[in-house]
Amino acid sequence: MNPSIKHLPAEERRAVTVETVIELAGEKNPNEITTAAIAERMGLTQGAIFRHFPNKDAILKAVMEWVAERLMSRIEKAIAGEASPLVALERMFLAHVDFVSEHPGIPRILFGELQRAEETAPKRVVKTLIRHYGARIRELLEEGKTCGELRADLDVEASATLFIGTIQGLVMQSLLAGDVGRLRRHAPSVFEIYKRGIRRTL
Repeated sequence: MNPSIKHLPAEERRAVTVETVIELAGEKNPNEITTAAIAERMGLTQGAIFRHFPNKDAILKAVMEWVAERLMSRIEKAIAGEASPLVALERMFLAHVDFVSEHPGIPRILFGELQRAEETAPKRVVKTLIRHYGARIRELLEEGKTCGELRADLDVEASATLFIGTIQGLVMQSLLAGDVGRLRRHAPSVFEIYKRGIRRTL
């Protein structure tokens, strides 16, 4: 057993477990990650894992909560104090891309949860995150229309959907190519194309 982890307070050990799952998901199919594999990577017994999480779903729920909290925090920090909604949207886009680039296991877990037919606790967390994320995009789009930066006839719902879908497409292509660096390389030029479609033309 890893002595440094063994003696961590319970909350810190839970956090290390979450980070271990994200790390493992960057290396293999999340469906193949067992509690035994998590325990082995941490240098613990399965029993030590189960003292903090009753089952794998509880671990995945904690992972999704970690993602939701840190992604939204990263985004809010990136756009804080920015007066231009259009610039804020670009910062949000790039902050999201940076977050995924740093944690490539996250989209694998997220996509896996959304594919599950049953309604699970982790899936509910993912759906709540997507709702909050979408609402934040729509707020910025509406602000952009109000201040005249964006087209007056802009379809906000469609534009928010495209914003999210564009990031998802970039992520999917990087996963298929096995090249996480592709995300950061292509994100600025891809957003530039998106921006041309939503901004007001002079």
